[in-house]
Amino acid sequence: MKKFVFKTLGCKVNQCESELIADNLKEAGMLQIGAGSKADFCIINTCTVTGRASMQSRQAIRQLIRTCPDAHIIITGCYAQTEPDEIRKIKGVHEVIENSEKHRIPELILNRKICSNKSILVAAGSRTRPFLKIQDGCDAFCTYCIVPYARGTSRSMPFNQVIENIKNLKKKGCHEVVLTGIHLGRYGKDLLPKTALIDLLKAIDELKPINRVRLSSIEPCELSDDIIKLVADSKTFCRHFHLPLQSGCDTVLKRMHRPYTSSFFKDLILKINKILPDAAIGVDVLIGFPGETDDAFENTCSIIRELPVTYLHVFPFSPRKGTKAFDYPDKVKESIIKDRCKKIRDLGMEKKEKFFEKAIGKKAQVLIEAKRHTPTGLLKGMTSNYIPVLIEGEDQLKNKIIDVNIYKKTDRFFMMQGLPF
Repeated sequence: MKKFVFKTLGCKVNQCESELIADNLKEAGMLQIGAGSKADFCIINTCTVTGRASMQSRQAIRQLIRTCPDAHIIITGCYAQTEPDEIRKIKGVHEVIENSEKHRIPELILNRKICSNKSILVAAGSRTRPFLKIQDGCDAFCTYCIVPYARGTSRSMPFNQVIENIKNLKKKGCHEVVLTGIHLGRYGKDLLPKTALIDLLKAIDELKPINRVRLSSIEPCELSDDIIKLVADSKTFCRHFHLPLQSGCDTVLKRMHRPYTSSFFKDLILKINKILPDAAIGVDVLIGFPGETDDAFENTCSIIRELPVTYLHVFPFSPRKGTKAFDYPDKVKESIIKDRCKKIRDLGMEKKEKFFEKAIGKKAQVLIEAKRHTPTGLLKGMTSNYIPVLIEGEDQLKNKIIDVNIYKKTDRFFMMQGLPF
């Protein structure tokens, strides 16, 4: 039996793609193992969204070459797409596969066709909450972002195929699916006939092919009133949104080529909170973009501080060769970026703690994960509004949605604790 190691860096889309490739290899009779000298193949799905991500990709490649010296090393992902020559310089790399061809990795390894030539890949259900990639590519071309160059223009999974894939995940025992994409709000614009994300979501809500559906990150201008209302009225869609703000300063937003203002973003968050006061609202912020003054950074802190935001994903700016912002003047010193990132991450933790505390004493439906929490040994699950909950219970509760009383916030771990009822 051939053995393989899989290492994935970066976004949920990468994770989704890796799951399918790994599952196809396992279905073909290969065994997935942890890194070790007995591996026959090592596949690394890389990321290049920031300079740090590229560095981590190189480190991961070199580490696997050291720990799996006899393996055939295959590199794919966004870093492989944008810097293939740099990767080929690393001694020990055997193949570099571009993003558009990564779905063919099982075929290349096994020398026989085991997956069809599709630009959109489907999660195969190995997670309790699998990702389903319904869209790939990006048309936005923000001045700091390398992703459109690495992923290409927007491409959508056909409408009926989305529904069928969700049904298949349900048949495999999944109760929740996360709809994900690089530019999710552009879903359907490239299909014939054209459709839109709201049309797909309405169909899912009507057909109810699975118990719960969660949306991944969506652009502020593409989160319409219709989508918010649908989530509010639905028993299928999770009460959870994730939105990229990037900066609370309009001047910086304009230089980033972001198509909204800070006031638009503020009004949108307040609207969500008014319609869905218990909804989780995650926000991306990009710190240290060229021209981000002390006042500009304070504007970002201020808007986060005053809004009912649940948690933050904080990214330090790093210039990406090939993007417009690479040559922008007024660079921010790395030491300043580091300090600002810490400050806003601390603010994000305060926001998360307050949101969690509001859940104490309330009932919630929790999807229990397949694996227990380490190191407590308790069952771990997720609420519709993205609160992780530790629960005492037997193994038969795994991969089920149960009713829970949330009674306290844990001391050692940043999550809640509940009891089934």
